Amino acid sequence: MSHNPSSNTLTSKRSTAEWQAADSRHFLHPFTDFKGLAQKGARIIERADNIYLWDSEGHKILDGMSGLWCVNVGYGQQSLVDAATAQMKQLPFYNAFFQTSTTPAIELAEVLAEIAPPGFEHVFFTSSGSEGNDTVVRMVRRYWDVLGQPERQIIIGRNNGYHGSTMAGASLGGMSGMHAQGGLPIPNISHIEQPHWFELGGTQSREEFGITAARWLEEKILAVGPERVAAFIGEPIQGAGGVIVPPSTYWPEIQRICDKYGILLVSDEVICGFGRTGNWFGCETVGSKPDLMTFAKGVTSGYIPLGGVMVGERVARVLIEQGGEFNHGFTYSGHPTACAVALANLKLLREQDTVRKVREELGPYLAKRFAELNEHPLVGETQTCGMMGAVQLVKDKATRQTFDGALEVGMMCRAHCFANGLIMRAVGDRMIVAPPLVMTLAQIDEMMVLIKRCLDQTLAQLKSQELL
Repeated sequence: MSHNPSSNTLTSKRSTAEWQAADSRHFLHPFTDFKGLAQKGARIIERADNIYLWDSEGHKILDGMSGLWCVNVGYGQQSLVDAATAQMKQLPFYNAFFQTSTTPAIELAEVLAEIAPPGFEHVFFTSSGSEGNDTVVRMVRRYWDVLGQPERQIIIGRNNGYHGSTMAGASLGGMSGMHAQGGLPIPNISHIEQPHWFELGGTQSREEFGITAARWLEEKILAVGPERVAAFIGEPIQGAGGVIVPPSTYWPEIQRICDKYGILLVSDEVICGFGRTGNWFGCETVGSKPDLMTFAKGVTSGYIPLGGVMVGERVARVLIEQGGEFNHGFTYSGHPTACAVALANLKLLREQDTVRKVREELGPYLAKRFAELNEHPLVGETQTCGMMGAVQLVKDKATRQTFDGALEVGMMCRAHCFANGLIMRAVGDRMIVAPPLVMTLAQIDEMMVLIKRCLDQTLAQLKSQELL
């Protein structure tokens, strides 16, 4: 593919300033201060190839976030483009209502059942992870209703967990900024604290804290009444919360508690699914055995929107054999073009042996390189899992003292990343990456040079402003 950022442009020719002005006039961005962005002007991304992006000014950028946790196979994969083109020519769209189906949706359901952990034979398709988690709320409550226990309404999530931004998805998540807007959470959603050792572990070892954090679930179940609890939902590794890797003791204890009280366990695999953690699904990496798994993002590598819920047999058998009509679904449930792209994407992941490479080669190498950052004066801890990594910025390494939030040190670091051609996300003062799974070891080295440079520049800025 050509690396000329001005080539193959599908839209009209305008200057960056003209694009920015039009953007400010018409495009309301997600999770954005509209006024602030209008004053600054958006970065205009024009094209991409492999793990790189080019903006309208011709700057080359290493995409350390896989778009938004999703472009697992990298940019420019022709087989995905061809799959979409062929399907659009034959049958661009038909719905799954009216007792009707399409062949790509059926075939994708088969393939997902093949790669999922044992016991997952059924799929409910959506267009996004948020819609998937809304589906989970409907499905979990329907399950208990059919079983004659309609009082089981409460679903427990975690503070700083992220499950999307729809009404139910944002409610399941534990982001305080989201709950402050729109009358959230909706009724019968509860939360426990997150398993974040660096922030909450105190003097406990990571393993001890893992047990402590898991038992907050049992305390919450007993507080609200076990007979009212329907399910617990969590990401295997918290993604948008800051790539928080729980202690190894956490998920086995969560599983024990869910089993003890008979509640459903939901694994939100929207970020962790399709190789990100070194297995097809994150629950396999952390050792949990969920009843439902939400997925999206990596199923198509972001080339076209698609999500869904893998439904374990415990739930599926009740809904199929006893449930009657499930009054839920979407126009785009099982969208044939999206499903065709997903099939091409999963075929590519299998052909390139990507999941094994993440587990045995790329993930361990990323972990080794990230561990080297622990020597940096600003770094309190690093964490990785597969192709996800976090760097915790601190004021004092010895005491784990963080910076005053008002200083926005993470955003300071992110600005240096942007200036150096690296997309690295700031979650508070936690800097995170989730790069494409097609990265080479040399490209990991390239990314680490940029990360180290940005940390050094952040340190220099803090010293120059006498903030350290």
